[in-house]
Amino acid sequence: MAQMGRHGLSSKQKQELWSRWKDGQSLTEIGLALGKHAGSIHGMLSSHGGIMPRLRTRCAHSLTLAEREHISRGLVANFSMRRLAEQLGRSPSTISREIARNGGVGSYRAVISEERSWDQSRRPKDCVRAVNNRLQKVVACKLQQD
Repeated sequence: MAQMGRHGLSSKQKQELWSRWKDGQSLTEIGLALGKHAGSIHGMLSSHGGIMPRLRTRCAHSLTLAEREHISRGLVANFSMRRLAEQLGRSPSTISREIARNGGVGSYRAVISEERSWDQSRRPKDCVRAVNNRLQKVVACKLQQD
């Protein structure tokens, strides 16, 4: 089954959408070709300003899915973090942080960690003050005190 993304389009359908848009087809024509309503097509195009978004790529330094799978299997086999780091050619602190931020030793899952990594890499990010209520209150209090 194809992976569905935002607006219910698979990656292949999104490529076709942008290709057809670039070729000058109307929203209705694109919608008919993809089996979607023209309004859905408009939503997809307008969310990107009518310009095809660049393909997301992973930073060369970030862990790959294969490395995360190795970590997951190593944890089940009771390998130490240092041993896992040595096997992967990574720093022990990298392995330690990866495990800690994704459920800990007892519940680390490679696929979930991979998905979380992609989600966390999205830009733009919300301002810390916008998502932290405690920090909002502290800042507001300090501003009132001048």
